[in-house]
Amino acid sequence: MYLRLENISKRFNSFVANHNISFTVDAGKIHGILGENGAGKTTLMNIISGLYQPDTGKIYLEDKLVKITSPKGAIKLGIGIVYQHFMLVPKLTVTENIILGRENNWCLNLREKQQEIAALSQAYGLEIDPTDKIENLPVGTQQRVEILKVLYRQAQLLILDEPTAVLIPTEVELLINILRQLAAAGKTIIFISHKLKEVINLCDTITVLRRGKVVATTTAKEVTPQQLAELMVGREVALQVNKSASVLGKVIVSVQNLSVANDRDIPAVRNVSFELRAGEILGIAGVDGNGQRELADAIAGLRSINNDKIEFSSSCTHQRIGYIPEDRQKMGLVLQFSIAQNLILNTFKKLPFCRNFLLQPLAIKNYAQVVMKEFDIRATGEDIKVSQLSGGNQQKVVLARELAGEPNLIIAMQPTRGLDVGATAAIHSQLLAQRDRGAAILYISTELEEVMAMSDRIAVIYRGEFVAILDAQTATIEEIGLLMAGGTRRG
Repeated sequence: MYLRLENISKRFNSFVANHNISFTVDAGKIHGILGENGAGKTTLMNIISGLYQPDTGKIYLEDKLVKITSPKGAIKLGIGIVYQHFMLVPKLTVTENIILGRENNWCLNLREKQQEIAALSQAYGLEIDPTDKIENLPVGTQQRVEILKVLYRQAQLLILDEPTAVLIPTEVELLINILRQLAAAGKTIIFISHKLKEVINLCDTITVLRRGKVVATTTAKEVTPQQLAELMVGREVALQVNKSASVLGKVIVSVQNLSVANDRDIPAVRNVSFELRAGEILGIAGVDGNGQRELADAIAGLRSINNDKIEFSSSCTHQRIGYIPEDRQKMGLVLQFSIAQNLILNTFKKLPFCRNFLLQPLAIKNYAQVVMKEFDIRATGEDIKVSQLSGGNQQKVVLARELAGEPNLIIAMQPTRGLDVGATAAIHSQLLAQRDRGAAILYISTELEEVMAMSDRIAVIYRGEFVAILDAQTATIEEIGLLMAGGTRRG
């Protein structure tokens, strides 16, 4: 036994994030942590890594009672955490990032450090060039740098928070092999993920949290993805996407040879062409940063282009487009506004919300209450600030607002990023209902299995180009994964 938690509790004002959490993590094993958004996973990991202090409870490392008062203290105790959003400086090299904040010598022998890190990477099967700049590395390799950072600090317990969220299938497979090698070498690993099959495939034991409490600890061999999902949400949940056959209508949007620059005026989308019809979902599969955001912004009218590159049907104007942006907090919501205020951001000038240039509070309140019930937005009232909602409920607010008025075209950019199985199922259900009523949907996600399940056709984007448009019924995950990585179709 390497780590033991006893009755860990943490409260933020009246909200109980962790309540009497107890479990053990065996040395040299991979321990999965599952739970809905808001279940208390992040709070618990922040306690183990020294960012938070528990209100009550004890932490033992190798049967010794420890008090972890800071992240620096956690590192001294051999605890390292790899966050979902990498903490790397793009302009610095691999070596410089790994030793950053660690070396205090006035005379730094960088060549010696490069050799040291090269040896460390080879020892753990994390092959990497220590002289490469981070900005030139693919996402999967950047993640190796993050793992090397904690290993360089001699971490014995590694905590990985959603480590596969931004990886393509081949990179996921490589990461899983690396983690198994680390465990075989004696490292202890806590693996946090929403991907149930990955957790079962990788982990030795799994602890499930629900509403701040431990509801189960089991071995991976004894449980199915369906059972884990039901433990997480406390009810039956559909893991399979059940969609009817598509009934195609007229062309809603036609894109011909579209090229779009990014914010630095560098080409991000190159000569993209496609048509999207009513009643169809076109999925866009690709690794983050291959032009997806620029493509979505251009079609939504948020990025300037040559007007003749995108043509909409006569019934589809920018007022009839629903846009779910990739970052709900930065682009989708005004965090300090209430739920009710966020729900009318697109329509606050119109009846019944505005009359004689004055907002109508009662109409806004009544509308919000109806929408919250329809979309299962869970909060104590419509006047609650959206900043106080879980990620899943925040996304439901965005979805409810953008689907209001039954838009002809819906652009869904990473609609389930960071969401648990229950919230993901709810988002999928709402989007499929829109497809079935005749909306055209552009579904953009790095979650390949979701793209395959939701789409009628799948466009694979690589370095801003559509390298293939495939039939979702016949495409394979191996074929799409290969194309996402820059490979070519077999046969």
